[in-house]
Amino acid sequence: MPAFTNADILLPKDTELEKWACIACDQFTGEREYWENVEKETADSFSAYELILPEVYLNDEDVGERIEKIHEKMRAYIDSGVFEEYKNALIYVERVQTDGRVRAGIVGAVDLEEYDYSKGSHSKIRATEATVEERIPPRVRIRENAPVELPHIMILIDDAKDSVIGPLALIKDDMKKLYGFELMSGGGSIEGWLIPESEQQRIFSELEKLSDKAGFNERYGLDGSVEPLAFAMGDGNHSLATAKSFYERLKSQIGEEAAKVHPARYALAEIVDLHSPALEFEAIHRIVENTDIQKLMSKARETLGLEKAGGLCTDGFGTVINGETEYYKITKPTSRLAVGSLQNFLDGYLKENKEAGVDYIHGKDVVERLSMRQGCIGFILPDMGKEELFPTVIADGALPRKTFSMGTARDKRYYIEARKIQGDET
Repeated sequence: MPAFTNADILLPKDTELEKWACIACDQFTGEREYWENVEKETADSFSAYELILPEVYLNDEDVGERIEKIHEKMRAYIDSGVFEEYKNALIYVERVQTDGRVRAGIVGAVDLEEYDYSKGSHSKIRATEATVEERIPPRVRIRENAPVELPHIMILIDDAKDSVIGPLALIKDDMKKLYGFELMSGGGSIEGWLIPESEQQRIFSELEKLSDKAGFNERYGLDGSVEPLAFAMGDGNHSLATAKSFYERLKSQIGEEAAKVHPARYALAEIVDLHSPALEFEAIHRIVENTDIQKLMSKARETLGLEKAGGLCTDGFGTVINGETEYYKITKPTSRLAVGSLQNFLDGYLKENKEAGVDYIHGKDVVERLSMRQGCIGFILPDMGKEELFPTVIADGALPRKTFSMGTARDKRYYIEARKIQGDET
């Protein structure tokens, strides 16, 4: 089986798609008001919001009740015929981002047998950032009794010739259009078309070329023995890691042969070309809360050898306190990337100062605003060039967690498509 294939895809019917689709659950984790507004906006309509758990609520006391309610809603949506199923489907997607640029992709299923998120993995599908094992079990609780999945996963292919996705734009008028609408809360707009079988075969053939070992090694100037990295995680790494963890546990329960034909072997995802002009990598910044700022900075200066800098540099970062920013260069790095050195320091600091916490933030303006809170300090990090991604992961394995983000928070993937992930016996 190919690592990326078609799937039996569910789409809502007879509902307001503007209210159905909502942003990825791992966005706006420091802004409860965003999710409160989504709840109000979707209250009178079927919505993917009822089927997902925004991570802002992950540590709330009622999280167990929320998860049970999600499962009940999923079953109710299936039983009441909210979904229409498209068998053996791939969907061509054009997302108009908030900056007006179009990001094209293909929604299908990835084979979890071909995915390994451990650092140093040689699988066809690999994590690009370190996976935090502690973040997986709470998400498995959501997936283990869920009859359907809704993905916000985007996976990158390095297709400089644009041979996989590009040709679809030329024939979209001949394909069946499945949806087209404005996304809520200023998320731009999106359109989707059903890809015919003949085009599916072309796509699989082109993807196979990207996975060819000899061609892969020649493309990256390697010695010929390196296993191909065909698909690199872009967004949703912990969601895919959760699907993998659940699938491996399922194998131990029902046996490998039964698991191989179980729908949980696959996970719905969208593939996007790394070379898309609409795709830009942005740094993910940090906010540390409930901390003694002077103590933290004193420790950071000592550990990282911080020296004042005139602006943001590739081997340093900015600190934001009460909305005021100062820049530093790292002279005692512990990683090839500034974000890695900072993350290593913060990991150690948080272990020793358990009252403090860290959040990962998209957008400097949000960092500046959150830094106004008492006991909060923000860290501004430099962007990473997207051309560095595949060569770095091939050479070094997964990058430090939360190294980069593909676009702003409002340009993240919205939940639209779904897929059944439980067997017929459940």
